[in-house]
Amino acid sequence: MKNINTINKNTLTENLKTKWLAQKLIYLPNVDSTNQEVKRIAFDYPHGTAVVAEQQTAGKGRLGRIWSSPKGTGLWFSILLKPNISPDQMSGITLVCGLGVCKAIRKYTGLNALIKWPNDIIIGNKKICGILTEMKAEADIISYAVAGIGINVNTTEFDEDIKHKATSLSVEANTAIDRAELFKEIMLYLEKSFDDYFSKPDKAISDEYIKLCATLGRNVTVARGNTIFNGKAVGVEATGDLLVEIADGTIIQVSSGEVTVQGIY
Repeated sequence: MKNINTINKNTLTENLKTKWLAQKLIYLPNVDSTNQEVKRIAFDYPHGTAVVAEQQTAGKGRLGRIWSSPKGTGLWFSILLKPNISPDQMSGITLVCGLGVCKAIRKYTGLNALIKWPNDIIIGNKKICGILTEMKAEADIISYAVAGIGINVNTTEFDEDIKHKATSLSVEANTAIDRAELFKEIMLYLEKSFDDYFSKPDKAISDEYIKLCATLGRNVTVARGNTIFNGKAVGVEATGDLLVEIADGTIIQVSSGEVTVQGIY
């Protein structure tokens, strides 16, 4: 009988139905960070290579935050990408990842997963997935990009400082989730999202993203450097920028910064 909590190279690649994504896969029992590992091997491995770890000792999220990655509970992986797009189109990759992962989770678990702009996946008002994209570029050419994805799959205990805002798929579904099968589902949806984006890199945002974005219609607080302003999230540009309407009716485009969404952690 298959142990649904076991992941290794065989369980992750058996019956994988992608054309190019994760067809080259590196599985590591332990690593500092899958993003760091991809950067170490980037020039020696092809577009679409996936690095999956059972445990990360120095996983990281946006803004230098620590991402807890305990053994045997989650999916911690990074994808090596060598797309023919310009560096200023890089931000779209994060959004495209969010859409692919969200759709796969919804399909595989039946849970009402949604996207918190730009790069978190939530269920209810709690986070189950974070995405961190990085790149190495020269002038107007991307040497490579790394899409790092961390998903709380069968996690049941959370650190004191995050337990009020974190959850897992197994907690929400009230049953253990087969990590390897979920991974393969995610690869299928991610590949489709990447293919769509790389063919039309000026349109990072699709109608599907808009429909699944929990941020829209909510009051938000945006912190950019020393500037903080409040408003309502009213849209997402084709480029991926969040559109925030402030009190005087002005629409501000937000491409970066910390966005706090009312009602979501």
